[in-house]
Amino acid sequence: MLVILTRLPALILPLTLLGGCASTPQASPVRDGEAKQFVSHPATAAIYVYRHDRGGNGADTVLYMDNRLIGATLPGGFFRVDVRPGKHLLHGVGYDAGRIQVEVRPGEIYFVSLNVLSGYSHFALTDARIGRRELLACCVLLENWAPGQRPLLR
Repeated sequence: MLVILTRLPALILPLTLLGGCASTPQASPVRDGEAKQFVSHPATAAIYVYRHDRGGNGADTVLYMDNRLIGATLPGGFFRVDVRPGKHLLHGVGYDAGRIQVEVRPGEIYFVSLNVLSGYSHFALTDARIGRRELLACCVLLENWAPGQRPLLR
């Protein structure tokens, strides 16, 4: 047991570094354009999570919704996630305590701005007009990670 505990820090560091190297590919220009049409579906809601923080350290943070991996966020990038009506939790991982719960209704579109400062995620639900304007001015669509997909390493 003592041997395992003494080796634990040696295992955590490489895993943390690999997680920090995760990258999410940009979507094609066609998919980016489609996502920026801001069309909703009658049975689901769309949540746009975007990072307009171009300055700072530009750190990636891995984004989860309801404990489902979405992908690594990047400054100037966004995700569109279609979800069922109800409450949904957006959060990061590791020492990142940032999180926000969003309650959504069918056919609606929601915007969540995300700023990452010193490795911590700061989420904010944004007014639809402001969110749309900020997203169009700053961001490109990032592809969601598929279940079981290995993150790409830089």
